[in-house]
Amino acid sequence: MENVHLIIDGQAVTAEKGTTVLQAAKSLGINIPTLCHDDRLEDYGGCRMCMVEIETKRGRKRLVASCVYPVEEGLQVQTSTEKVNKIRRMIIELLWPAWQPYAEEYGVTSSRFKTGMTDCSLCGLCLRYCADVKKANRIYFEGRGIERKPALVEGSELQCRACGECFTLCGSGWIASRC
Repeated sequence: MENVHLIIDGQAVTAEKGTTVLQAAKSLGINIPTLCHDDRLEDYGGCRMCMVEIETKRGRKRLVASCVYPVEEGLQVQTSTEKVNKIRRMIIELLWPAWQPYAEEYGVTSSRFKTGMTDCSLCGLCLRYCADVKKANRIYFEGRGIERKPALVEGSELQCRACGECFTLCGSGWIASRC
């Protein structure tokens, strides 16, 4: 397989083509916060907490979700710029209070947004695990915007309780509290 060379937070790294920026950063011991990422599932990029700032060889800068963005030759990556941290703070506010584990790290003490959920981070890990790994499709999102919330297919409580595999993925405990 072909290798590419890039720079992450000033550190040179060689990664296999097809590797994501998140994986390359992990190989250097650089922590990029994630909520919707799990190594057992296909990368999703839904939570956007893993945003990083990249600069291509042509000098173009932009923000990307590191869990789905593939490494490129000559790519320059910054994992903690003011732009990146501002985005992370807003994400924490939008999903307040479910994302409080990150709140202290990013200096967020409250949210200026009206939120509909109080106990679910809307990361989708339980839904994706149930659909992609278990092939059961017993959990889904209903509603839109601040009304969006996870729901169980009617009559699924007993099957979900018996399986319970997605319970460990849920940082808020929502799914376990419903079964």
